[in-house]
Amino acid sequence: MKHNKHILCATLGSCVHVAGIFNFMQISQEQGYKTTFLRPPNTIENIIKEIKRTDPDIVALSYRLTPKVAVEIVSKLIEKITPKMREKEWIFGGTSPVCKSIEPMGLFNHFFTGQSSEIDVIEYLRNSRFPSKEEKVYATNLLDRLKAYSPYPLIRAHFGVPSVEETFKGIKTIALAKVIDILSIGPDQNFQEHFFCPEEMKVVEQGAGGVAIRSKEDLINFHKASRHGNFPLLRCYSGTRNLIQMAELLKNTINNVWGATPLFWYSELDSRSSRTLQSAIKENQENMIWHARQNLPFESNESHHWSLRSAPDVIAVTAAFLGAYNAKKAGIQHYISQMMFDTPLGISPRFDLAKMMAKTELIEGLHGKNFKTYRQVRSGLLSFPEDLDLSKGQLASSIQIAMFMRPHIVHVVSYCEADHAATPEDIIESAKITRKIVLNSIRGLPSVHLDTKLVEYKSSLISEAYIILQAVRNISEQSIKDPLCHPQTLANAVKIGIFDAPHLKGLDAACGEIHSSIIDGKCITIDPHTELILSEFDRLNGILEKNGFPLLKNELKHQNTTQIQRKLFTSPFN
Repeated sequence: MKHNKHILCATLGSCVHVAGIFNFMQISQEQGYKTTFLRPPNTIENIIKEIKRTDPDIVALSYRLTPKVAVEIVSKLIEKITPKMREKEWIFGGTSPVCKSIEPMGLFNHFFTGQSSEIDVIEYLRNSRFPSKEEKVYATNLLDRLKAYSPYPLIRAHFGVPSVEETFKGIKTIALAKVIDILSIGPDQNFQEHFFCPEEMKVVEQGAGGVAIRSKEDLINFHKASRHGNFPLLRCYSGTRNLIQMAELLKNTINNVWGATPLFWYSELDSRSSRTLQSAIKENQENMIWHARQNLPFESNESHHWSLRSAPDVIAVTAAFLGAYNAKKAGIQHYISQMMFDTPLGISPRFDLAKMMAKTELIEGLHGKNFKTYRQVRSGLLSFPEDLDLSKGQLASSIQIAMFMRPHIVHVVSYCEADHAATPEDIIESAKITRKIVLNSIRGLPSVHLDTKLVEYKSSLISEAYIILQAVRNISEQSIKDPLCHPQTLANAVKIGIFDAPHLKGLDAACGEIHSSIIDGKCITIDPHTELILSEFDRLNGILEKNGFPLLKNELKHQNTTQIQRKLFTSPFN
């Protein structure tokens, strides 16, 4: 990034605290600005002389001593500057009391205090000379917003309380805090399932799980509430039926920044709608196609639903790939790859990373001219204890581990969620904790690729994921061109247990016979009779034989990751 702009940096008077302004100067250089640094002490006359000599676009001054003295020095400076100098952009850095004391004097366009972060500085540098209307500063779509903040990830959070009025106020409060880049509105289940069939709404569940949105105007007002502070992008949880109608509503009211729908869920599997599994898969795919035609980013929030139901890690990895694969086949060009950490409970950070790396390696293997993915990480909701102090520790620990994935988006789960629904204040506090971890992590983390146990587990997950995908092909009729996108085949794969989870036991649409256990920090499939680890090859051949389908070939057990990836991305799968 190159700029023609030049910044003159100096401390005022006898102030020798140069660390702050020197750091600002270094960030400015990284952003492509030319800089000149005046070493202290700096008299007013010397600063005026240098302004005349260098003719900077921006004058950046700093003072960290007594507010009263700062006012006196700035007063003298104002007396000396010419009308032409006054037209330059003047910025100031100092303690909060110093900044507050000189702000009324009217010289400076922008202030930085000890509460300002590197992200705040970069945001300023990329938008210096703010337009009169703030709307023009902040990008209104995901890709431009990502570009504006790179290499820092965007911070996302979820908010929605039962009251529409309180949610409106909360959105405005969060926007003004300028710590959330993407705010997801969390509606109640009545909205998600019955908005277009209001006569079916259950009165007793009014506001259950989120805000009771009941009109288009509610959504329009939420968007208006977000037009403050840093103008966060908005999105909303999708419908669990009438998906395309809901997508159109959200696009036209809150400018929904991306769509999100799973592949198998919001169906009879989780009772979030009355759709059969096969019809849900079909409608979910149609929703992907609709978003592709609108050129909107999309997230197939599929994988974590399996992990939340104690499915083995390999099934979660395979489901992550399958969601991305279906999105690509639907024409999605910009895909949000979600990674929920800490799920199921008991998984170790080491092998949690291995699982996420396996997902990422498979999904990013789909990259091409018309398909690109963006990594989004989040903490597992069930990992937060009710003790709020312990929960803050869990948030910090989880985000620190997740940062090893070099995410584009960090979805902040508020630390209080195990105790109560997050208030705006809870969300702001959680975001600040997260932002500090992000800033520290951006400076550099150790390489996880040096951890041999982690790498070995990642490779084994990829190998076994491929075996699961092969099993899906084995149950497909020969006339079906692409089994991995065929609703009936996919529904059948769940029915007979190729995709399975212990919590699905007793459902007509699922098998529910798989057994999993946390062993050495991994969620592994075990044989219920011997309690020994059961490989996917053996588990799936048992299922295929029981249901009369062709068995998997023995050669699958001996292929390495490179061979599998070569087949996966050059076979009929792609």
